[in-house]
Amino acid sequence: MPELPEVEVTRRGIAPRLIGRSLAGVTVREPRLRWPVSKALARLVGCTVRAVKRRGKYLLLDCGRGHLIVHLGMSGSLRLVDPSQPPDRHDHVDLAFDGSLLRLRDPRRFGAILWTEAPPDSHPLLRRLGVEPLSGAFDAARLHALTRGRSTSIKQFLMDGQRVAGMGNIYASESLFLAGIRPQARALRLGIGRCAKLVAAIKRTLRAAIRAGGASLRDFVGGDGARGCFQNRTWVYDRAGLPCRRCGTTIRRIVQGQRATFYCPACQK
Repeated sequence: MPELPEVEVTRRGIAPRLIGRSLAGVTVREPRLRWPVSKALARLVGCTVRAVKRRGKYLLLDCGRGHLIVHLGMSGSLRLVDPSQPPDRHDHVDLAFDGSLLRLRDPRRFGAILWTEAPPDSHPLLRRLGVEPLSGAFDAARLHALTRGRSTSIKQFLMDGQRVAGMGNIYASESLFLAGIRPQARALRLGIGRCAKLVAAIKRTLRAAIRAGGASLRDFVGGDGARGCFQNRTWVYDRAGLPCRRCGTTIRRIVQGQRATFYCPACQK
């Protein structure tokens, strides 16, 4: 599933070519996504994109009188393509701008493209999202406060979008490795010192992933159609049975909350 870095890579790829541009047309080939694509999208023709923002794993296109909220689902991508490029069977929505198309591709149809005229932070999908991990508000004191009374594992805590927005399986595993913390550790047991290490590791991991263009495990490509390469440089994710890149100990795989978790039993305590 595209996580925060993939969504941020997409945002950075499309924003320069959309901001200040007017929407010339909307084509919906398949409205049956995770939620039905609203017919109200047709009324956006003529609107000018003022900003392209991100909240957690959601993209927000500020169209003046409202916002488009886009989620890439489990296998989606949002690309700028030439208008002459014919659509693939999984290309479900086109937003036409002068000289280019913003095309939503979603093979598994778990993504969404929604319209709201209310402030986006009040939308049901966004209003309960947690702190942005790359923001200044996310520091050791904030993480320490959030984890008090939370007996769940720290790995599952990080993947709870109502606590920390945008973190997913890959980047939670990688961040915990860099912080030297076992994924099974109970969140409430982390002291302020370990919280500081984890915050630094999360920011380092997410920034490295963004620089690498995200991780393209399946279908993800950035706004320009390029695949990410972070999956080729992970410390522990998807490396079960292989030697740790740092100490040589065999990487282990366990299941937490029905998701695979990878860690080094020597480097992580």
